[in-house]
Amino acid sequence: MKRILFIIDPLSSLIAYKDTTVFMMQHVKKENHKVFFCEPKDLYYSEGSVKVCFKEAMDPINSLEDVGLSESSALLEFDYVFMRKDPPVNEQYMNALFILNQAASDGCKVINNPASLMTFNEKMFALKFSDFMPNTLVTCNDEDFIEFGKNHQPFILKPLNGMGGESIYKFDQVTDEEIEIFQSLSKNNTHVMLQSFLPEIYDGDFRILIIHGEVCPIALARIPQEGSFKGNLAAGGKGIAKEISAQQKNVAKEIGKILIKNNIAFAGIDMIGNHLTEINVTSPTGAKEIFDQSGVNPIELLFYKLL
Repeated sequence: MKRILFIIDPLSSLIAYKDTTVFMMQHVKKENHKVFFCEPKDLYYSEGSVKVCFKEAMDPINSLEDVGLSESSALLEFDYVFMRKDPPVNEQYMNALFILNQAASDGCKVINNPASLMTFNEKMFALKFSDFMPNTLVTCNDEDFIEFGKNHQPFILKPLNGMGGESIYKFDQVTDEEIEIFQSLSKNNTHVMLQSFLPEIYDGDFRILIIHGEVCPIALARIPQEGSFKGNLAAGGKGIAKEISAQQKNVAKEIGKILIKNNIAFAGIDMIGNHLTEINVTSPTGAKEIFDQSGVNPIELLFYKLL
């Protein structure tokens, strides 16, 4: 019997019927292993090792409220530790990664590899595969913004550390209003990303899961609601399970090779049409919706090599 620890947002914030982390917990329990959880704030270093205060999820299949008493132990006492805290990747998130990286150096099996999570910004990581991306500029300079906007209309503006469609803008032109929005996001020399707008978004922003380097054949296509260009589920998009195209699979396979080299076992890339926009390595979602709609279970693929 294995002991699996999940580092999560507050348990009460997880939406049980669709949350990928809950789906993971349920799978582990169905395989008759023990499920434990904590928050990043519960990690600490003491007396030569990384330790954690945690609780056991007694019955995650039926109730997230059935939990055990608080306990403490060395992180090494768990067979696997899953870092499933959602972004933003802020100071608190990075501090947790520093602690987890120390545990990993002591032999703790952390998924995904904390050193890789520290290295790869989810939007910047995609630039390693720029041939698959739309026209892209990363800048904090007003003149760069104006020039890009003149040459690539319409275009998208988004922060490097955003999530769920937050603070993403679509511009058809560059006027004083657009410049003001850019300046608000790039203040204090904060870099942002600009990309050519891809009208294929209306057919879906495809979340494609890559598991142990292998591509899940069914993706979650997030369709913007009427009047919006954002497919993100948190922004009102509708998720529809769809088979990926041959080109999407080829792109995902190339990315999978790099993920494996960096010990990233569970990732989700975002593609609009045949264009790559992001590589999500922190806490990718969509697995439960894919399973519910298609019967393909990405979490079985994940744990097949672990349990």
